[in-house]
Amino acid sequence: MQSIVPVISGRLAGVLLTHAHFDHIYGLNGLLNLFPDVPVLTNQSGKETLADDKLNLSRYHETPFVLERMQNVCVVDDNQLIDLFGDISAQAVYTPGHSPCCVTWVLHDAIFTGDSYIPGVKTVTNLPHADKALAQEMEEQIRQLAVGRHIYSGHSPLFNDND
Repeated sequence: MQSIVPVISGRLAGVLLTHAHFDHIYGLNGLLNLFPDVPVLTNQSGKETLADDKLNLSRYHETPFVLERMQNVCVVDDNQLIDLFGDISAQAVYTPGHSPCCVTWVLHDAIFTGDSYIPGVKTVTNLPHADKALAQEMEEQIRQLAVGRHIYSGHSPLFNDND
């Protein structure tokens, strides 16, 4: 974490959380210790999941995790536009299925899908609170949103549907 501090110092407008499963949030407490005023943007389910090691599944892996700075969490609405830097904004699109707390973030030429859509990989739906039918519906919605954009998913390298 310390090695990225010079790169992001003064330019970290917020953490756009794609979902709050343990393997995507373990670094949050450390990050917020370095940047105590940075907001963590998620949906209501994400906020609840950050506060519960059973919901975020960390209780069953490595070290249980609960977000220490819950006051930093900002709940965003579905399709809400968030201003990040001047002319750069991100749209929060709720994409539950893998988890109720999934949010896909759409920027001008990029889309951050977390685990809601990983190109070439079937969405994991054998977890608590997952919904297979909803995940399939969300994958299609994300594919449509991704046209002309680079896809950044939670567990794979850069992928562009137009390549």
